[in-house]
Amino acid sequence: MSDNEQQQTPEIDPHARALRTLAEAMFRYALWPSIATVVVGVVIFGILKGTPGALGALVGGALACASSLLTLFLMRKSAAHGPHIGMAASLGGFVAKLFILLLVMTALRNVEALHRISLALTMVAVVLVAAGAEAMAFRRTKLPTIIPAGEK
Repeated sequence: MSDNEQQQTPEIDPHARALRTLAEAMFRYALWPSIATVVVGVVIFGILKGTPGALGALVGGALACASSLLTLFLMRKSAAHGPHIGMAASLGGFVAKLFILLLVMTALRNVEALHRISLALTMVAVVLVAAGAEAMAFRRTKLPTIIPAGEK
């Protein structure tokens, strides 16, 4: 390869590549179990509490899914900036998500059309299922945990 060709091809950072691969695997592993959990919540609370229960479960599941997607989006966007920025983005994103969820839950507190308990329980269930699926994706994805300095 000539010097000119080497300058034109971008060097791929192994850390960024590993983090993007992990984010994609986590998305694939968490997508369908999360959606299934939302559907189960909507059906169960729809039967138990009627339309407010189904709507509450749907809103809670949608908020939890959006929260999980935001985490994966932050992983992908911060991957190219190095591990320190990635960790800061993850921690900052986590705190921001908790604050936003607190604000949304406070705003939805007195909405008559939503059953609060079904919203909360479905949200917790989806978050737990998504976290478990993401942990499983981390374990099953073949990624090096230590990348030698010479590969950067």
